[in-house]
Amino acid sequence: MKYMVSLSVAGLALLSTSCVQGSEAEGRAISADDYYDMVQLSGPQLSPDGRHTALIQRVVKGDKRGWHSNLWLVDNSGDEAPRQFTFSNVDYGVRWSPDGGTLLLNSGRGDNGGLYTLRLAGGEARPLLSLEQGSIGDYQWAPDGEHVLLSISLEPEVDGPRTEADDETDNDTADVEEARHAVYKAQGRYLDDSQQSLWLYSIADDKLSPLTQQSGFDEGDAQFSPDGGHIAFTSNRDPEHREGVYSQSLFVLALDAADGSEALEAQLQTPSGVARSPRWLDANTLVYLHSAEPYAPTSLRSITLDGNSEVLVEQLELMPSNLEVVNGELWFTAMNHGSTTLHRFDPQSGEFSTIAGEGYSLSQLSINQHGAAYVKENEQTLPELYFNPLTDAASATRLTAFNQALQDELALGAYQSFHVSDDAGFSAQGFFLEPLNRADGEQYPLILNIKGGPGGMWGHQFMQEMQLMAARGYAVVFVNYRGSSGYGQDFSDQVRLDYGGADYRDNMLALEHVLDTYDWIDADRLFVTGGSHGGFLTNWITTQTDRFKAAVTQRSVSNWLSEAGTQAFPPASMQVEFGGTIWQNYDYYWDRSPLKYADRVTTPTLIIHSTDDHITPIGQGEEWFYALKANGVDTEMAVFQNEGHGLSRNGAPINLVERLNRIIDWFDRYDD
Repeated sequence: MKYMVSLSVAGLALLSTSCVQGSEAEGRAISADDYYDMVQLSGPQLSPDGRHTALIQRVVKGDKRGWHSNLWLVDNSGDEAPRQFTFSNVDYGVRWSPDGGTLLLNSGRGDNGGLYTLRLAGGEARPLLSLEQGSIGDYQWAPDGEHVLLSISLEPEVDGPRTEADDETDNDTADVEEARHAVYKAQGRYLDDSQQSLWLYSIADDKLSPLTQQSGFDEGDAQFSPDGGHIAFTSNRDPEHREGVYSQSLFVLALDAADGSEALEAQLQTPSGVARSPRWLDANTLVYLHSAEPYAPTSLRSITLDGNSEVLVEQLELMPSNLEVVNGELWFTAMNHGSTTLHRFDPQSGEFSTIAGEGYSLSQLSINQHGAAYVKENEQTLPELYFNPLTDAASATRLTAFNQALQDELALGAYQSFHVSDDAGFSAQGFFLEPLNRADGEQYPLILNIKGGPGGMWGHQFMQEMQLMAARGYAVVFVNYRGSSGYGQDFSDQVRLDYGGADYRDNMLALEHVLDTYDWIDADRLFVTGGSHGGFLTNWITTQTDRFKAAVTQRSVSNWLSEAGTQAFPPASMQVEFGGTIWQNYDYYWDRSPLKYADRVTTPTLIIHSTDDHITPIGQGEEWFYALKANGVDTEMAVFQNEGHGLSRNGAPINLVERLNRIIDWFDRYDD
């Protein structure tokens, strides 16, 4: 039986593929255990003079259950080798002082961790601020270099963060969590009524002053104006903010005293919906992103402190990340047709320029008037730090070689890009990876690997999962199906209220394309896997066809009815996503649930799920396991304890590696 949804492949349109002949690759095959030797780079920060970049380097601990995390300093000229600056193994983030002489470090040192300062000239880290109550989120220097702006999360009954230990500890309360609002949990935890507010810390006076605690709402994304006289921030002040209402506005604090003791708050008049990512274009003007509704287009707007507003771009086709203003221009990275590229926007001319990154993924951008530092990778290149001088922004210099020794050992394949189109003319970009050391005349199995989402994008980034599949003798295909990011607003809208429709068809089109293009793929040895929305589609596909020999479904959805009532997103969000509540649109929830059709499944299935997943809770995997067992399907379930939805990206290393091996071992079991 082929898949049950009628689908024509006559409209397939090849953009760019090639039938590469079998060849012997240099280097050895990658293994899952190679993850333990990969170095991760986090939070690069460019120095004010552009001469150095500070970053956090993370390496896997000996017990394989966590990371050692330390500060490194990199010379942006490339003349000097990067040098390790701290050795505590518990340093997590860094910020440069305005004069470039001091580093502000978020560290886990001491009993409670906190903020430390380090002189660039050398010396020991000195404790600056540690809290006994509350937790520090974001932090940044004030332009005067004498104050630090903090985002602190506190429970509402707490007047302020304690900076001295309390001698008495109250342990006579029951272990119970309360839920009063629709927004009552986030990934991995239940939420309390803690409020995230802004505080200003005076270094000379060792004094912490509240700026917004009295509001009773959460505030975030705070940004000093260039002259230090104002702070812009975002907040959802809607009375129903804890019920999931889609709202967020811009606010500005005018600091009449350097220590924040006299601060006048004003709300800027932005359109209804969500305003986010405020950035100072100059001392009087902010630019920001705005969306009227959850699935509405995003616009780029400006507003002055006296309320004059302008729409700079009505509908952005690429979604900015790491948005910053340099020399009156906007710089950002964006998902872009399988790459994550660096862009510049001139508000005066309205022109966009793509600066760098095609064929790669650029992330963690730090930029000032001297240049841009970022992490760069693709499927054949492990992540490293790069620097672009703004005087020659297309010229990048690699500054680190943390992963070079490992990369030199490995044989890593390149993706071949293609496009597929259906009869209605909708096109989607796919990628194909050959098995390592493919031999002419041999037949090979194929894995359809399905991305999550439906937003987001896969493409030119290093994914050990893909390379491991190829190293174990499988060809791999994946597609940025309709609903994915990086292809414009209209493309991302195509899967709206059509889960299991356009997203399913695009995956099957990609599968048919590679089967038609590469005659060395054995059409009787097909396998499928995916996580999150890709897990839902894996389940869905096995209800529609029996052509796959085995499936691995990861952090999946099997039943949209129970998913709606148990996951972290509130009813307001689910109503937008599914066109109503489960009572108003029951048929859609149930008709698009794989569970409804579980009695059709014959594909042997491994279910991978995690106990602390609040995005697709463990019950989704358990319902699917029960259904397949009840219908006599060969199935097993691997449950990872104390892991969340992000197991494949940020789980404990030993669990992340175990997941990789289990996926391919399951396919090997049925590849006969």
